[in-house]
Amino acid sequence: MNQENLAGFIWTVADLLRGTLRRSQYGRVILPFTVLRRLECVLEPTRNKVLKKAALAEGKPEGTRHRMLKRAAGREFYNESEFRLGTLSETQTHDDLMAYVESFSPEAREIFEYFKFEEFVDRLDAANILYPVVQRFAATDLSPERLDNFTMGVVFEELIRKFAEDSNETAGEHFTPRDVVHLTTSLVFTDQQKRLKSGAIVRIYDPAAGTGGFLSESEAYIKQISEDVDVSLHGQELNPESYAICKADMLIKGQVIDNIKLGNTLSDDQHEGERFDFLLANPPFGVDWKAVRREVEREHKHDGFDGRFGPGLPRVSDGSLLFLLHLVSKMDDAAQGPARIGIILNGSPLFTGGAGSGESEIRRYLLEHDLVEAIVALPTDMFYNTGIATYVWILSNKKPRKRRGKVQLINATDHYSKMRKSLGAKRRWLDEPEIETIVRRYGDFAEGEESRIFDTKTFGYRRITVERPLKLNFQASEERLARLASERTIEKLEDKEQQAIEAACRRLNPETVYKNREAFTKDLEAALKEQGTKPRAPVKKAVLNALSERDDTAETCTDKHGNPEPDTDLRDHENVPLDQDIHDYFQREVKPHVPDAWIDEEKRDPHDNQPGIVGYEIPFNRHFYKFVPPRPLEEIDADLKACTDRIKQMIEEISV
Repeated sequence: MNQENLAGFIWTVADLLRGTLRRSQYGRVILPFTVLRRLECVLEPTRNKVLKKAALAEGKPEGTRHRMLKRAAGREFYNESEFRLGTLSETQTHDDLMAYVESFSPEAREIFEYFKFEEFVDRLDAANILYPVVQRFAATDLSPERLDNFTMGVVFEELIRKFAEDSNETAGEHFTPRDVVHLTTSLVFTDQQKRLKSGAIVRIYDPAAGTGGFLSESEAYIKQISEDVDVSLHGQELNPESYAICKADMLIKGQVIDNIKLGNTLSDDQHEGERFDFLLANPPFGVDWKAVRREVEREHKHDGFDGRFGPGLPRVSDGSLLFLLHLVSKMDDAAQGPARIGIILNGSPLFTGGAGSGESEIRRYLLEHDLVEAIVALPTDMFYNTGIATYVWILSNKKPRKRRGKVQLINATDHYSKMRKSLGAKRRWLDEPEIETIVRRYGDFAEGEESRIFDTKTFGYRRITVERPLKLNFQASEERLARLASERTIEKLEDKEQQAIEAACRRLNPETVYKNREAFTKDLEAALKEQGTKPRAPVKKAVLNALSERDDTAETCTDKHGNPEPDTDLRDHENVPLDQDIHDYFQREVKPHVPDAWIDEEKRDPHDNQPGIVGYEIPFNRHFYKFVPPRPLEEIDADLKACTDRIKQMIEEISV
């Protein structure tokens, strides 16, 4: 039975739960019972030895006793109960089961607390279905001899996917498909054999750990290279069920589970001050960060670059770039050996946000600090809950010499195999040869049809503001006088003052069209004075606005210093590549079309104080675009005629 079928078999326990629990609650029973059965199967070989040691350790200090039982179990956890799922009493199943769970060591017992296990056991017992559920799991073989840790992880993920579907939760917030995990891990550890030599100590971190897929895969990958590497796994997870499964997985593999934390990484970093060698994550993309907005903005404002979010903040609707900044802040000192990041993101972080926006400033920081090594475009339909385009970003704080100042883009969208049966939105997967091909493209670092290499500055531009002069004519015609009343500033005046202003304007010749603002203003002020009114500057501005129209033949309006006044409606922007001089670009690309335009030199970048605001975007698809010419018109006409003929024939058959 493969992993998918086994998960389906386990999920048939739902047949017993119907009528007692809502469909959205099935997972809250099936997941903890699966964990319980797995822990039981793992401990079975040393069960009798632990029971004997427990009897001998009676009365000893708790710390000593704890160490003795762990040693007897050969694991980081144990259970000193004589019960097993298969031996629980039918008449007092509830009490026996809870006594059994309470007999686990504290590390394992905590897992069931996060599942709120006792609450649902009470409900099953009240409905008289607890014993059948227990017996169903007792008959399921989840022993390590049958299912290694990797396979068991896949089973857990399939169960969580089913749970997420039934409860309308976002499956992508819980876990990542193992083929994507394997690819990302392989990319991160490519050419890192020197770092993974015998005796090395490696710290791995995932801030959105889920069920621990990245942590498990990373450890397995390293152990294939060298068994003598000391691997320390660290993570944090928001979802209690995923956190519980991750800790169970860590326990079974003998990892220190104290390094796995529960909580929101963005607002409550429980690994504060720690640094890591390899960092991997698939943060929830397209999920807003409103709930932690206050904490994140406070850290950005008060801590700046001493905190995690110094470069900038993305829009509240998508917090995935916050996780990327968080990972960058956790990279170990490059002097100790390069720290590397592998993170899965959707397309938004590549291009969302113009120059000066939070997203652009984050990209600017990453590229100007030469942290981005490569970005790999994955096929669509790779995840359980979404079919959107996704990308693997590989970052390093100490690139190999050949990669310095460069970014490699790899288009792997055509590398996939179709699944025989879809799992949610996942219809495609990466088999081993395809993963090897993608990793080889990355390792070769060569130009090709699926690989492009660019200087980091290629993705940068300077957004200059192009102004054109304001040219207006003025006339006190009836049509324009009618617009006076709609000016908001004038609307707020008392009726007497409004009437005085209108009367003053009517003193002007309605046939005269002024093409010089100063001349019109002089005559207007004279008329206002004759009318005995002296309106404030905002009111005079409103009058000028009502009586004016744009006119290319009019004289340019100037400010009090004699400088041309810009027309805000004609204001435009140009994105000038960073490797080009903005003035040369302006003379070449703008001046021939609008000779009276100029660059607003006052709008300067806050970092380098040069005219124009620097922005960065990575237009991935543009660099791999292939033009496909349209079909000849003759072919299209022939297809249309054939289609029309078929329709006519069908109509004739119906009419007969």
